[in-house]
Amino acid sequence: MAAVNIDQDFMLRIEGALDQIRPYLEADGGNVKVLEVTDEMVLKLELLGACGSCPMSAMTLKAGVEQSVLRAVPEIKAVEAVNVTPIA
Repeated sequence: MAAVNIDQDFMLRIEGALDQIRPYLEADGGNVKVLEVTDEMVLKLELLGACGSCPMSAMTLKAGVEQSVLRAVPEIKAVEAVNVTPIA
């Protein structure tokens, strides 16, 4: 983790928020993996499986994953995927 003061409880809250959306991602053959939380409180994720190559992954990230995380962990300022497929 790149950010300071990230404790286990904080990471459990992030994982809990992701667990709320994971069944939907998994239903389509995808998932997400936490890579880091930056000093600016940006959560960096890797899209796994079908999510890594899906043309709708940017929308799923913003409308689903990010909203779930921001609701559960308001300290997080943004959610970014390192391998998101850009919207054409």
